[in-house]
Amino acid sequence: MIPPFLVVAGVAALVAGWLSMRMMGGRARIGRILAVTPVVSVAEARSIAERGGTRYVGVLGRIDSEQEFEDEHHRPLVYRRTRLETAAGSRWTAVEDVRQVVPFQVSETLATIAVDADALDEGLVVVTREAEGTAADVPDRVPEGTPPGTPVRLRIELLSSVEHALVLGVPVLDPARGPILRPGFGRPLILTTLERDEAMRLLAAGRQRTALLATALLAAGVALGLLGITWGVVDALA
Repeated sequence: MIPPFLVVAGVAALVAGWLSMRMMGGRARIGRILAVTPVVSVAEARSIAERGGTRYVGVLGRIDSEQEFEDEHHRPLVYRRTRLETAAGSRWTAVEDVRQVVPFQVSETLATIAVDADALDEGLVVVTREAEGTAADVPDRVPEGTPPGTPVRLRIELLSSVEHALVLGVPVLDPARGPILRPGFGRPLILTTLERDEAMRLLAAGRQRTALLATALLAAGVALGLLGITWGVVDALA
């Protein structure tokens, strides 16, 4: 007979681990998807699109566009998102959110596949440029009545046509753009210009202890479950 305490302890550890992962929010989910999604060639992604978009995959390639735009530093960009946020306690709220985006694709040798850049949101994993101050520094950009001492921060996310990127999504056929990567199967479109491990560390920034605790609890839950099953099998054969 399987000792009841093993079953109870295993289930409790799994539940606690799951709750710990939930505490990390959407960024943890993005990290999990990054960790397990298979990467295929751009040519294979195009083939998947032509077969009806039946898989969620990743592709690696160079960002390219015929409509890139320059910023104030003369960088050739395909995407720029600028958010001005104010703080209330530990919570930040966007009071200004401006996106500039042009159609772009990722290329690998002679094959290319478009990216649905309008769908990029929490799945964009890049190093964010930040500047902090108070509402007194930008009085014309915060809501009227905001106390001058309110903390504010400016966050800028950029994608340049000189970068290489890992893009995760479902390859489908678009009537206007041909094969294109889009969100699908309940997963967001994800794009990062970082190495996969580096991107996952960035997603876990400030949450390392929670991530370690969740991993340990899930591993303990699985181990206890396997121990209980093994115990039960041995007991049945005895």
